Amino acid sequence: MNKIKTIDEAVSYIKDGMTVAVGGFIAAGTPEKLVDAVIAKGIKNLTLICNDTAFPDKGVGKWVVNRVVSKVIVSHVGTNPETGRQMNAGELEVDLVPQGTLAERIRAAGAGLGGILTHTGVGTVVEEGKQKITVDGREYLLELPLKADVALLKGSIVDKKGNIFYSKSSRNFNPIMATAADVVIVEAEKIVEVGELDASQVITPSVFVDVITQ
Repeated sequence: MNKIKTIDEAVSYIKDGMTVAVGGFIAAGTPEKLVDAVIAKGIKNLTLICNDTAFPDKGVGKWVVNRVVSKVIVSHVGTNPETGRQMNAGELEVDLVPQGTLAERIRAAGAGLGGILTHTGVGTVVEEGKQKITVDGREYLLELPLKADVALLKGSIVDKKGNIFYSKSSRNFNPIMATAADVVIVEAEKIVEVGELDASQVITPSVFVDVITQ
């Protein structure tokens, strides 16, 4: 099966109201062309799962500015003042999740787990509305899995089957998001023939990838 699609074909998988996970850490490792294509298509009311909302003019921060998202599930918003402004004005729902917990909730979805237990947030506003479980005399919060309808990833080198290599810090959230979505789309900096990417370099196996675009 040919997984290579145009940007427009790739974005056609995303519909209004979906939950979309986007790789990146302050826009490093974020698929910028896919982000821009979503804006150009006029998609709205998305729930975004990402580490952060980057900057107003970079990464998924552009989704905030262009009102693509109605809710964001992130670990911080400090680098994007527009996110904070919309949050304070009641225009955008922001679910702030401790960064490690965010990563593990995504990983739990990919692994088919019912959730994770973490002590992070016990005794703070983070615990509001959550189930507490005591293990060996210590209280933990039950944090539920985070799964997306679509994941948008950025790969440094991707072969035509969809095996992905991420360079350096661009790796960040991309590999775990690849396991936790119904449809996985990767924007490749470089596409190579099958066999050109050494097996030891493969971080995300092709079995997780549905669409490749460049």
